[in-house]
Amino acid sequence: MLFGSKKVLGLDIGSSTIKIAELEVSKSGAELLSFGFTPTPVGAIQGGEISNSQALGLAIAGLVAEVKTRRKKVSVGLWGTSVIVKKISIPRIDKKLIADQIRWEAEQYIPFDVKDISLTHYVIPDNGVSENLEILLIAAQNEIVGQYNIALTEAKLDLAIIDVSGFALANVFEANYGRRRGETLALLNVGALNTNFVVLHDGEIVFSRDMQIGGANYSQEIQKEMGVSPSEAESLKLSAIAKAEVPEEVHRVLASSNEAMTEEIRNGFDFFLASTAGLTIARCYYSGGGSGMPGLMERVSQMANIAVEPINCFQKIKAAKHLNPAYLQQINSFAPIAMGLGLRKVGDV
Repeated sequence: MLFGSKKVLGLDIGSSTIKIAELEVSKSGAELLSFGFTPTPVGAIQGGEISNSQALGLAIAGLVAEVKTRRKKVSVGLWGTSVIVKKISIPRIDKKLIADQIRWEAEQYIPFDVKDISLTHYVIPDNGVSENLEILLIAAQNEIVGQYNIALTEAKLDLAIIDVSGFALANVFEANYGRRRGETLALLNVGALNTNFVVLHDGEIVFSRDMQIGGANYSQEIQKEMGVSPSEAESLKLSAIAKAEVPEEVHRVLASSNEAMTEEIRNGFDFFLASTAGLTIARCYYSGGGSGMPGLMERVSQMANIAVEPINCFQKIKAAKHLNPAYLQQINSFAPIAMGLGLRKVGDV
Protein backbone atom coordinates (compact mmCIF):
# COMPACT_ATOMS: atom_id res chain seq x y z
CA MET A 1 0.00 0.00 0.00
CA LEU A 2 1.71 3.15 -1.22
CA PHE A 3 0.83 5.38 1.72
CA GLY A 4 0.49 2.64 4.35
CA SER A 5 2.01 3.10 7.80
CA LYS A 6 5.42 1.59 8.45
CA LYS A 7 4.69 1.36 12.18
CA VAL A 8 4.46 -2.11 13.69
CA LEU A 9 3.50 -3.84 16.89
CA GLY A 10 6.23 -5.83 18.58
CA LEU A 11 4.88 -9.31 19.37
CA ASP A 12 6.88 -11.69 21.56
CA ILE A 13 5.13 -15.08 21.66
CA GLY A 14 6.75 -16.99 24.50
CA SER A 15 5.97 -20.48 25.77
CA SER A 16 4.26 -19.09 28.89
CA THR A 17 3.42 -15.46 28.08
CA ILE A 18 2.54 -13.38 25.02
CA LYS A 19 3.86 -9.82 25.16
CA ILE A 20 2.94 -6.93 22.88
CA ALA A 21 4.61 -3.51 22.66
CA GLU A 22 3.63 -0.39 20.73
CA LEU A 23 6.36 2.21 20.35
CA GLU A 24 6.68 5.56 18.63
CA VAL A 25 10.11 5.84 17.02
CA SER A 26 11.53 9.13 15.74
CA LYS A 27 14.91 10.77 15.19
CA SER A 28 14.82 12.06 18.76
CA GLY A 29 14.39 8.58 20.22
CA ALA A 30 11.72 6.04 21.10
CA GLU A 31 8.71 6.05 23.40
CA LEU A 32 6.68 3.11 24.67
CA LEU A 33 3.01 3.97 24.05
CA SER A 34 1.43 0.77 25.33
CA PHE A 35 2.36 -2.68 26.58
CA GLY A 36 0.33 -5.75 27.41
CA PHE A 37 0.81 -9.39 28.28
CA THR A 38 -1.36 -12.47 28.64
CA PRO A 39 -0.75 -16.18 29.31
CA THR A 40 0.06 -18.27 26.26
CA PRO A 41 -2.66 -20.93 25.73
CA VAL A 42 -1.40 -24.22 27.13
CA GLY A 43 0.38 -26.23 24.45
CA ALA A 44 -0.14 -23.57 21.75
CA ILE A 45 3.59 -23.11 21.12
CA GLN A 46 6.33 -25.65 21.74
CA GLY A 47 10.01 -24.94 21.22
CA GLY A 48 9.10 -21.87 19.17
CA GLU A 49 6.83 -23.82 16.80
CA ILE A 50 3.07 -23.16 16.86
CA SER A 51 0.88 -26.21 17.44
CA ASN A 52 -2.49 -24.46 17.92
CA SER A 53 -2.79 -21.42 15.65
CA GLN A 54 -6.45 -20.81 16.42
CA ALA A 55 -6.05 -20.66 20.21
CA LEU A 56 -2.95 -18.50 19.85
CA GLY A 57 -4.69 -16.15 17.41
CA LEU A 58 -7.63 -15.67 19.78
CA ALA A 59 -5.29 -14.89 22.67
CA ILE A 60 -3.37 -12.34 20.55
CA ALA A 61 -6.63 -10.72 19.41
CA GLY A 62 -7.71 -10.31 23.02
CA LEU A 63 -4.38 -8.73 23.92
CA VAL A 64 -4.56 -6.29 20.98
CA ALA A 65 -8.03 -5.23 22.14
CA GLU A 66 -6.73 -4.78 25.67
CA VAL A 67 -3.91 -2.40 24.67
CA LYS A 68 -6.35 -0.48 22.41
CA THR A 69 -3.98 -0.15 19.46
CA ARG A 70 -5.04 0.61 15.90
CA ARG A 71 -1.93 -0.84 14.33
CA LYS A 72 -2.37 -3.98 12.27
CA LYS A 73 1.17 -4.73 11.09
CA VAL A 74 3.24 -6.96 13.37
CA SER A 75 6.90 -7.67 13.92
CA VAL A 76 7.31 -11.13 15.44
CA GLY A 77 10.38 -12.89 16.82
CA LEU A 78 11.34 -16.50 16.09
CA TRP A 79 13.19 -18.56 18.69
CA GLY A 80 14.16 -22.09 19.64
CA THR A 81 13.73 -24.75 16.98
CA SER A 82 11.75 -22.37 14.75
CA VAL A 83 14.90 -20.60 13.56
CA ILE A 84 18.50 -21.52 12.78
CA VAL A 85 21.29 -18.98 13.26
CA LYS A 86 24.63 -20.29 12.03
CA LYS A 87 27.91 -18.39 11.87
CA ILE A 88 29.85 -19.17 8.71
CA SER A 89 32.94 -17.89 6.94
CA ILE A 90 33.17 -17.34 3.18
CA PRO A 91 35.86 -15.86 0.91
CA ARG A 92 35.61 -12.07 0.66
CA ILE A 93 33.55 -11.32 -2.44
CA ASP A 94 31.59 -8.42 -3.89
CA LYS A 95 28.56 -7.66 -1.70
CA LYS A 96 26.27 -8.04 -4.72
CA LEU A 97 27.29 -11.68 -4.98
CA ILE A 98 26.84 -12.59 -1.32
CA ALA A 99 23.15 -13.53 -1.55
CA ASP A 100 23.81 -16.14 -4.26
CA GLN A 101 26.78 -17.51 -2.35
CA ILE A 102 24.72 -17.70 0.84
CA ARG A 103 22.09 -19.77 -0.93
CA TRP A 104 24.75 -22.30 -1.89
CA GLU A 105 26.28 -22.24 1.61
CA ALA A 106 22.86 -22.88 3.16
CA GLU A 107 22.71 -26.24 1.39
CA GLN A 108 25.83 -27.24 3.33
CA TYR A 109 24.77 -25.99 6.75
CA ILE A 110 20.95 -26.06 6.96
CA PRO A 111 19.33 -29.51 7.49
CA PHE A 112 16.37 -28.68 5.22
CA ASP A 113 15.81 -28.33 1.50
CA VAL A 114 16.63 -24.71 0.62
CA LYS A 115 13.41 -24.61 -1.40
CA ASP A 116 11.50 -25.00 1.86
CA ILE A 117 13.15 -22.26 3.90
CA SER A 118 13.11 -18.49 4.23
CA LEU A 119 16.74 -17.39 4.22
CA THR A 120 18.56 -14.20 5.06
CA HIS A 121 22.00 -13.25 6.32
CA TYR A 122 23.91 -10.65 8.31
CA VAL A 123 27.50 -9.71 7.46
CA ILE A 124 29.51 -9.12 10.63
CA PRO A 125 31.44 -5.87 10.07
CA ASP A 126 35.23 -6.13 10.15
CA ASN A 127 38.29 -4.05 9.35
CA GLY A 128 38.54 -5.43 5.81
CA VAL A 129 41.93 -7.02 6.46
CA SER A 130 40.82 -10.65 6.65
CA GLU A 131 40.54 -12.71 3.47
CA ASN A 132 37.16 -14.01 4.64
CA LEU A 133 33.77 -12.57 5.55
CA GLU A 134 32.13 -13.66 8.80
CA ILE A 135 28.39 -14.08 8.26
CA LEU A 136 25.40 -15.02 10.39
CA LEU A 137 23.19 -17.29 8.29
CA ILE A 138 19.53 -17.10 9.39
CA ALA A 139 16.95 -19.62 8.22
CA ALA A 140 13.38 -20.55 9.08
CA GLN A 141 11.22 -23.27 7.57
CA ASN A 142 8.43 -21.84 5.42
CA GLU A 143 6.01 -24.17 7.18
CA ILE A 144 6.79 -22.53 10.53
CA VAL A 145 6.51 -19.02 9.07
CA GLY A 146 3.13 -20.14 7.74
CA GLN A 147 2.06 -21.18 11.25
CA TYR A 148 2.76 -17.68 12.54
CA ASN A 149 0.94 -16.17 9.58
CA ILE A 150 -2.16 -18.28 10.27
CA ALA A 151 -2.20 -17.27 13.96
CA LEU A 152 -1.89 -13.57 13.12
CA THR A 153 -4.56 -13.82 10.41
CA GLU A 154 -6.80 -15.36 13.09
CA ALA A 155 -6.13 -12.23 15.16
CA LYS A 156 -6.86 -9.98 12.14
CA LEU A 157 -3.25 -8.80 12.00
CA ASP A 158 -0.65 -8.68 9.22
CA LEU A 159 2.74 -10.36 9.55
CA ALA A 160 5.02 -7.55 8.34
CA ILE A 161 8.42 -8.47 9.82
CA ILE A 162 9.95 -11.76 10.88
CA ASP A 163 12.88 -11.23 13.22
CA VAL A 164 14.98 -13.36 15.55
CA SER A 165 14.16 -12.92 19.25
CA GLY A 166 17.86 -12.70 20.13
CA PHE A 167 18.34 -9.94 17.56
CA ALA A 168 15.38 -8.04 19.05
CA LEU A 169 17.09 -8.29 22.44
CA ALA A 170 20.19 -6.68 20.92
CA ASN A 171 17.99 -4.04 19.30
CA VAL A 172 16.48 -2.86 22.59
CA PHE A 173 19.91 -2.96 24.24
CA GLU A 174 21.36 -0.63 21.61
CA ALA A 175 18.39 1.73 21.89
CA ASN A 176 19.11 2.13 25.61
CA TYR A 177 22.88 1.78 25.89
CA GLY A 178 24.13 2.76 22.45
CA ARG A 179 26.85 0.93 20.53
CA ARG A 180 29.50 0.05 23.07
CA ARG A 181 32.67 0.41 21.05
CA GLY A 182 35.69 -1.61 22.11
CA GLU A 183 33.62 -3.96 24.30
CA THR A 184 32.41 -7.53 24.00
CA LEU A 185 29.13 -7.96 25.89
CA ALA A 186 26.77 -10.87 26.49
CA LEU A 187 22.99 -10.54 26.58
CA LEU A 188 20.87 -13.23 28.26
CA ASN A 189 17.09 -13.41 28.22
CA VAL A 190 15.90 -16.25 30.45
CA GLY A 191 12.34 -17.23 29.54
CA ALA A 192 10.19 -20.10 30.74
CA LEU A 193 11.57 -22.81 28.44
CA ASN A 194 14.10 -20.94 26.31
CA THR A 195 17.10 -18.73 26.99
CA ASN A 196 18.36 -16.33 24.30
CA PHE A 197 22.12 -15.80 24.37
CA VAL A 198 23.60 -13.04 22.20
CA VAL A 199 27.10 -11.59 22.08
CA LEU A 200 27.84 -8.05 20.87
CA HIS A 201 31.29 -6.82 19.86
CA ASP A 202 31.76 -3.14 19.00
CA GLY A 203 27.97 -2.91 19.05
CA GLU A 204 27.51 -5.61 16.39
CA ILE A 205 25.97 -9.06 16.83
CA VAL A 206 28.71 -11.66 16.47
CA PHE A 207 26.97 -14.64 18.05
CA SER A 208 23.39 -15.78 18.71
CA ARG A 209 22.18 -19.02 20.23
CA ASP A 210 19.03 -20.29 21.95
CA MET A 211 19.27 -22.74 24.84
CA GLN A 212 16.30 -24.98 25.62
CA ILE A 213 16.22 -24.28 29.34
CA GLY A 214 14.52 -21.66 31.51
CA GLY A 215 12.42 -20.83 34.54
CA ALA A 216 9.96 -23.68 34.01
CA ASN A 217 12.76 -26.17 34.71
CA TYR A 218 12.78 -25.00 38.34
CA SER A 219 9.06 -25.73 38.74
CA GLN A 220 9.51 -29.15 37.13
CA GLU A 221 12.32 -30.03 39.56
CA ILE A 222 10.26 -28.91 42.57
CA GLN A 223 7.35 -31.03 41.35
CA LYS A 224 9.57 -34.07 40.82
CA GLU A 225 11.60 -33.82 44.05
CA MET A 226 8.74 -32.89 46.39
CA GLY A 227 5.91 -34.88 44.82
CA VAL A 228 3.59 -31.89 44.43
CA SER A 229 1.27 -30.84 41.59
CA PRO A 230 2.47 -28.52 38.79
CA SER A 231 0.45 -25.61 40.21
CA GLU A 232 1.81 -26.20 43.71
CA ALA A 233 5.36 -26.36 42.37
CA GLU A 234 4.90 -23.08 40.51
CA SER A 235 3.42 -21.48 43.65
CA LEU A 236 6.37 -22.64 45.78
CA LYS A 237 8.83 -21.27 43.21
CA LEU A 238 7.11 -17.88 43.06
CA SER A 239 6.97 -17.73 46.87
CA ALA A 240 10.71 -18.35 47.04
CA ILE A 241 11.33 -15.60 44.48
CA ALA A 242 9.18 -13.23 46.58
CA LYS A 243 11.25 -14.22 49.67
CA ALA A 244 8.19 -15.67 51.39
CA GLU A 245 8.60 -18.58 53.79
CA VAL A 246 8.84 -21.94 52.01
CA PRO A 247 10.10 -25.39 53.05
CA GLU A 248 13.89 -25.65 53.15
CA GLU A 249 13.71 -28.36 50.48
CA VAL A 250 12.48 -25.74 47.98
CA HIS A 251 15.69 -23.74 48.44
CA ARG A 252 17.74 -26.90 48.01
CA VAL A 253 15.97 -27.74 44.73
CA LEU A 254 16.35 -24.18 43.44
CA ALA A 255 20.06 -24.18 44.26
CA SER A 256 20.50 -27.48 42.43
CA SER A 257 18.54 -26.13 39.46
CA ASN A 258 20.76 -23.04 39.43
CA GLU A 259 23.75 -25.30 38.94
CA ALA A 260 22.09 -27.07 35.98
CA MET A 261 21.08 -23.73 34.47
CA THR A 262 24.55 -22.25 34.97
CA GLU A 263 26.13 -25.30 33.33
CA GLU A 264 23.98 -24.77 30.20
CA ILE A 265 24.95 -21.10 30.11
CA ARG A 266 28.60 -22.09 30.60
CA ASN A 267 28.29 -24.34 27.53
CA GLY A 268 26.97 -21.38 25.58
CA PHE A 269 29.89 -19.20 26.68
CA ASP A 270 32.38 -21.97 25.83
CA PHE A 271 30.80 -22.47 22.40
CA PHE A 272 31.15 -18.75 21.70
CA LEU A 273 34.78 -18.68 22.80
CA ALA A 274 35.60 -21.72 20.65
CA SER A 275 34.00 -20.20 17.56
CA THR A 276 35.25 -16.63 17.92
CA ALA A 277 38.99 -16.37 18.36
CA GLY A 278 40.40 -13.49 20.37
CA LEU A 279 37.18 -12.15 21.92
CA THR A 280 36.51 -12.24 25.67
CA ILE A 281 33.17 -11.31 27.19
CA ALA A 282 33.61 -8.40 29.61
CA ARG A 283 30.09 -8.00 31.04
CA CYS A 284 26.67 -9.65 30.88
CA TYR A 285 23.28 -7.93 30.79
CA TYR A 286 20.26 -10.07 31.58
CA SER A 287 16.47 -10.05 31.38
CA GLY A 288 13.53 -12.45 31.32
CA GLY A 289 11.27 -13.76 34.06
CA GLY A 290 13.56 -16.72 34.69
CA SER A 291 16.52 -14.44 35.46
CA GLY A 292 14.84 -13.58 38.77
CA MET A 293 15.54 -17.01 40.27
CA PRO A 294 17.31 -16.49 43.61
CA GLY A 295 21.07 -16.76 43.16
CA LEU A 296 21.04 -17.59 39.44
CA MET A 297 22.73 -14.53 38.02
CA GLU A 298 25.20 -14.50 40.92
CA ARG A 299 26.22 -18.03 39.91
CA VAL A 300 26.54 -16.94 36.26
CA SER A 301 28.78 -14.07 37.38
CA GLN A 302 30.99 -16.46 39.37
CA MET A 303 31.09 -19.03 36.55
CA ALA A 304 32.13 -16.53 33.86
CA ASN A 305 34.10 -14.26 36.20
CA ILE A 306 32.32 -11.20 34.82
CA ALA A 307 30.01 -8.51 36.17
CA VAL A 308 26.29 -8.99 35.50
CA GLU A 309 23.46 -6.48 35.63
CA PRO A 310 19.81 -6.33 34.54
CA ILE A 311 18.93 -4.65 31.25
CA ASN A 312 17.10 -1.39 31.86
CA CYS A 313 14.55 -1.08 29.03
CA PHE A 314 13.86 2.52 30.03
CA GLN A 315 17.36 3.91 30.39
CA LYS A 316 16.81 5.95 27.19
CA ILE A 317 13.49 4.72 25.82
CA LYS A 318 10.77 6.94 27.27
CA ALA A 319 7.33 5.78 28.39
CA ALA A 320 3.93 7.41 27.88
CA LYS A 321 2.69 9.31 30.92
CA HIS A 322 -0.15 6.85 31.63
CA LEU A 323 2.43 4.08 32.21
CA ASN A 324 3.37 4.66 35.84
CA PRO A 325 6.86 3.89 37.22
CA ALA A 326 5.63 0.92 39.29
CA TYR A 327 4.19 -0.73 36.16
CA LEU A 328 7.37 -0.06 34.18
CA GLN A 329 9.41 -1.68 36.94
CA GLN A 330 7.05 -4.67 36.88
CA ILE A 331 7.40 -5.27 33.12
CA ASN A 332 11.08 -4.33 32.72
CA SER A 333 12.44 -7.87 33.02
CA PHE A 334 10.16 -9.45 30.41
CA ALA A 335 9.54 -6.53 28.03
CA PRO A 336 12.89 -6.35 26.13
CA ILE A 337 12.14 -8.65 23.19
CA ALA A 338 8.66 -7.26 22.51
CA MET A 339 10.08 -3.74 22.71
CA GLY A 340 13.02 -4.65 20.47
CA LEU A 341 10.56 -6.00 17.90
CA GLY A 342 8.45 -2.85 18.27
CA LEU A 343 11.43 -0.66 17.42
CA ARG A 344 11.42 -2.08 13.89
CA LYS A 345 9.50 -0.60 10.96
CA VAL A 346 8.23 -2.04 7.71
CA GLY A 347 11.01 -2.00 5.13
CA ASP A 348 13.85 -2.54 7.61
CA VAL A 349 16.63 -4.84 6.47
